[in-house]
Amino acid sequence: MTDEFDDAPDPRLGADDPRARVIAPGDPTPGIPELVSEVYDQAPAPLRAKLLECLLGPVGPLALVAIGAGAFGRFLYRLTGDAVPISLEDVARISSNHVLELARYVEQCSPGALLRLGSLIGASPIGVATISGSALLLALSAFTRRTANWRE
Repeated sequence: MTDEFDDAPDPRLGADDPRARVIAPGDPTPGIPELVSEVYDQAPAPLRAKLLECLLGPVGPLALVAIGAGAFGRFLYRLTGDAVPISLEDVARISSNHVLELARYVEQCSPGALLRLGSLIGASPIGVATISGSALLLALSAFTRRTANWRE
């Protein structure tokens, strides 16, 4: 099945409507999942663990074993009520590419979980100090404004 119409603008929206913006395949503007992956790549291990905790919150068992070629399957125990926090050893096994796939999934199934990342990064001086952390905070605030405008 082709996806030739996935990037087509919605004809019902005006040209000045931000929802009508088409992102071309070669567009250099990174999306929120890409920024989350960059933040994860640059973050220290404790912040990485918190990022994973936040991203894995809305993910169900089937997605855990499917995303990132099963890289998150070891976190199935987290679905129980007495789940142990993610260890630093677990964080070391997860790459930024795995987090990119996870963030893309979470963006589709639960965008609110991505918004919680803003407060997590904002509370960490190291998270805000990185360029990608600052860019992610800006992207999340723009996303929040955009979704608020859509609801009006």
